Amino acid sequence: MRFPSLPRPRSLAGQLFAMQAVLIAVVVAGYALFTYVGDRRQAEDAAVRQVTAVARSIADAPSVRSAIHTSRPTTALEPYALQVMRDADVDFVTIMNPEGIRWTHPDRRQIGKRFLGRIDPALHGHTFTETYTGTLGPSVRAVTPVEENGRVIGLVSAGIKVEAISARVQGQVTALLGVAGATLLLGAVATYVVNARLRRHTHGMNATELSRMHDYHQAALHAVREGLLMLDGQYRVALINDGGRELLGVGPEDDTIGRSVADLGLPAPLTGALLSSQPRVDEVHLTASRVLVVNTSPVSGGERRGTVVTLRDVTELQSLMGELDSERGFTQALRSQAHEAANRLHTVVSLIELGRAEEAVEFATAELELAQALTDQVVAAVSEPVLAALLLGKTAQANERGVELVVSSDSRLDDGLLPDDLSARDLVTILGNLIDNAVDAAQGSVRARVTVTAYASDTEVVLRVADTGPGVDPAHADLVFQRGFSTKPAGPGGRGLGLALVRQAVTRHEGTLTVAESDEDGEGGAVFEVRLPLHAPTGGSR
Repeated sequence: MRFPSLPRPRSLAGQLFAMQAVLIAVVVAGYALFTYVGDRRQAEDAAVRQVTAVARSIADAPSVRSAIHTSRPTTALEPYALQVMRDADVDFVTIMNPEGIRWTHPDRRQIGKRFLGRIDPALHGHTFTETYTGTLGPSVRAVTPVEENGRVIGLVSAGIKVEAISARVQGQVTALLGVAGATLLLGAVATYVVNARLRRHTHGMNATELSRMHDYHQAALHAVREGLLMLDGQYRVALINDGGRELLGVGPEDDTIGRSVADLGLPAPLTGALLSSQPRVDEVHLTASRVLVVNTSPVSGGERRGTVVTLRDVTELQSLMGELDSERGFTQALRSQAHEAANRLHTVVSLIELGRAEEAVEFATAELELAQALTDQVVAAVSEPVLAALLLGKTAQANERGVELVVSSDSRLDDGLLPDDLSARDLVTILGNLIDNAVDAAQGSVRARVTVTAYASDTEVVLRVADTGPGVDPAHADLVFQRGFSTKPAGPGGRGLGLALVRQAVTRHEGTLTVAESDEDGEGGAVFEVRLPLHAPTGGSR
């Protein structure tokens, strides 16, 4: 069974158009009615003034007084009254005796009959007006006395029919209706244009749909764990969700909305990416404590309206990738060592087959003592197991690349000395990236060597890595720690992230990171030094 579909509610633009059209129609109709009533009142007032003036003029005319004293007043007064009617544009002029008997009238059959209407005020010398229905129909009339020597010798009445007054107003009403219609049409066109624009902005949705979309928008905004940032055309923050505020480390939403991106205190590379008019895809940027993947997409609709920014936290992922790179390095080192061990084993077997057993034992013992001496040297200097394993693995890697990695005799870092808040992962990030950077710099140099020093005092842990590479230009002493900076060509995965991660980890632990020119053996190179404060442990060992 198919149910009839209910009509879709009118869009918000349509509702506003209907409301505005009705409002304009009511306003125009009210104004037209008010104007009509005012014009009619003015027309009636003008008619009263006109008939009063005509009646008074006739009553004051000497010829009228003279005609009244004749034996046949009608003969003299009738032509005069008709002439005044035509000249003064009134509908009747009636001249009568004090008893109200007409001497003149537009309808000659009414001459000699009694005047219809009041005459008492005029008999007492007063001019008055009234609206009365007489022989010609409803009319506005004035009645005034004709006086001579203080005595009323006659009466004059002049009037304009009500329908004549209505006819005068009708022309004004017609013009008024034309103006009102034009105003209504103009208002309807303007309202349609405005609402057509509103319809485009609201996509034809009604108020309920807009309210529901806003609720969904707010729910989705706070439910998404990734950071979402929306900038307006002037790169001011128009919207930011909870994830975005957490990832960027900015203040409450009320303090952030409306501020320029340049005023948020973000790192310069990240600020530059957010201020760029070009889209950014999966760019890696660092804040004080996080590694973020940033995507930006400009919003345009004929003009640039803003930018949508998404932020993903890959701090843990980046750390795991660093550990994975280390494991790959260890694997390659073990593969190389296995290959080297196989060569040495073949050498021992060949010596035995040649009957030189003593030389075979001497060769094998010397190799074993060399490997054991390296292990003993590292473990004696750094008994912290994670760092010791890292140094052994990095030593094998460096040897494979033709670089000698030496643990300084000044190193002393015992197991259990490090507090809980200084995690082994951060130490691996710091020392591993410094060693990798130093090996890259020293590789290919004369007597390529990397010297590692690690020791702890009562207040801090010091990690120092020196190399025999070309060194660091003093002008770049601060730039080397920025994301993306490198003096070497970029590889498939890009360069410049390692030292930036080191600085991030050092900053997180309130330490210091410096770079200077190495003076070891007068061979030049660079020395990177990290100093991490030892805070008092707040709990047991993990």
